[in-house]
Amino acid sequence: MAALRAPDGGCPWDKAQTFKTIAPYTLEEAYEVLDAIERDDMDDLRDELGDLLLQVVFHARMAEEAGLFAFDDVAESISDKLERRHPHIFGDVQADTAEAVHANWEAIKAAERDRKAAGDASLMDGVARALPALQRAVKLQKRAARVGFDWDDLVPVIAKVREELDELETEIAARASQEAVEDELGDVLFAVANLSRHLKCDPEQAARGTCEKFERRFRFVEMQAVASGKSIEAHSLEELEVYWQRAKREERG
Repeated sequence: MAALRAPDGGCPWDKAQTFKTIAPYTLEEAYEVLDAIERDDMDDLRDELGDLLLQVVFHARMAEEAGLFAFDDVAESISDKLERRHPHIFGDVQADTAEAVHANWEAIKAAERDRKAAGDASLMDGVARALPALQRAVKLQKRAARVGFDWDDLVPVIAKVREELDELETEIAARASQEAVEDELGDVLFAVANLSRHLKCDPEQAARGTCEKFERRFRFVEMQAVASGKSIEAHSLEELEVYWQRAKREERG
């Protein structure tokens, strides 16, 4: 990377990059790692982890050029953090279960946030704004739950989802502005994320699973349309729905 970024003889594209221009690639590579894991493709995972590591190297090199920090500093920082957050391994704290380890980890993170905040701390601090929205919603909700701002059972959680859906429907019926509808839709999604948390489900994983299911079934619909002898565009919605229901039956066996 030092050679690629070299002022003399370096790659024009690599030299032109900044933290901000590289950030989207960093996110993309992280998702490609996840995709390889979900496909259980270990050869691809090896390659994708290399691509993700390159992103760390790229950012570290740009930071070194700016006199901020270098790759070794990044490695040392995470090593120190792992030791600090695992006192049951590197210290004298007792933690014999995964739950105890997690509770201790969160307590240490909270103490670290308090020190960084210098008196202006919030439980919401440190939840990255760039996270996928549903994932960020769950993290924010978990933070609030630490101080009791949460429901104890599913009944009010489900009721909240219905309440937010009713409010969205009201805005739609009133022909409210796009901004108002979007705001209510956001409330619905936030409430659904909260429901997923109470169900101990990952909303991102659930949504990805549904996307895969939709794609699989729609491909079946496309094949059925082709087999019928006319294009998919020439089919009515009712005809396509017949294929869709057939796809569902095929999956159930």
